[in-house]
Amino acid sequence: MTSSLFNTSKILRNLKGKLLTISALALLAGCQANPIYTTTGVVLSNYAEGEATPYVLQMTDTRMACSLGESLDPLLYSFSRVTSAPDATGAMLMLLAANCSEQQAWEEELRYLRADHQGNVSAAKDARESMKRLNAEVAKRRYLAFQRAMRAYDYDPNEADAECPFLYEDQDELTFMVGLVTGMQAIVNDANSGSMAGVPRNIAPQAERAAQCLDNEKWAGLPNAIRALVWLLIPDTQPALAPDPWRVFDDSARLGVEGGIRISMALQAVAAETFGRPDVLEATLKRFVESESTFEVDENYPLVDAIAGEVLMFSSDKYWTANYGYRTPARFFGQLSEERAGEDTPVMSLDDLL
Repeated sequence: MTSSLFNTSKILRNLKGKLLTISALALLAGCQANPIYTTTGVVLSNYAEGEATPYVLQMTDTRMACSLGESLDPLLYSFSRVTSAPDATGAMLMLLAANCSEQQAWEEELRYLRADHQGNVSAAKDARESMKRLNAEVAKRRYLAFQRAMRAYDYDPNEADAECPFLYEDQDELTFMVGLVTGMQAIVNDANSGSMAGVPRNIAPQAERAAQCLDNEKWAGLPNAIRALVWLLIPDTQPALAPDPWRVFDDSARLGVEGGIRISMALQAVAAETFGRPDVLEATLKRFVESESTFEVDENYPLVDAIAGEVLMFSSDKYWTANYGYRTPARFFGQLSEERAGEDTPVMSLDDLL
């Protein structure tokens, strides 16, 4: 009897030990994937921020860069299910992805302008609707990029007295600053879509306040260019003693050429279009073209300047297409007609089409 009880007790102890071992193995098996995914996510996020982003900013191929944003963003952000969201890198990736959509929207707008110039009503309507849908997509992507950039540095733009964020490195400052620009662009894209994206308009005064956290001289006049655009959009935000916004844009353009980043010229062109100033648009385009002979791009940010150049070219193409039915001829980039001072208007030959 005693022997039987002893054997039973031994069996139970062995069974208990086996159950504990099985439970531990099951627990480890259930959690085995998460540590691997988490580690992979951290490594990938750190690589993207420390290596991939600086590399992309040194590119000049804007289409390849935007394709990278579209393809890498879903992969990188899928790891936010198991680790912290990489908002700083994600802001740049979504910004690049938005540029892909914008390039498509540009083509549709030019198609609309050509059809309108030719009097083709049905083609114009179709192109305009396509343009509006693509602008809504751009607006959504850019608003998301703006939100990520603000979250990355714990900056709440809704706070009226929000303190400037801690931006430890130049790349942090650039990400934060470009996030502000992207927020402003989201408003414009949403307006062009007929408000299909629902981007809040209060981004504008938020960007104006946040731009004061950045050194205007260091960043080639872009912070003040952001403020000037907001002052034009919402005059009540302009301080009493602030200079005329168009003068601010001119000064920012000068600093952009000196500083190796001419993105403030792109904002000036957008403002000129928005407020019906073809004189300012032509002067901005001319300044951009004239700067080419002596301009030295900042070796860390060629992509930013390349994007600015594409914005200016599109601004020129829009004007030419609306008024003449075709894009800017290469030799006339920097002016808004084929007339040159002291010259007769040249007749377009077949050679011009080649």
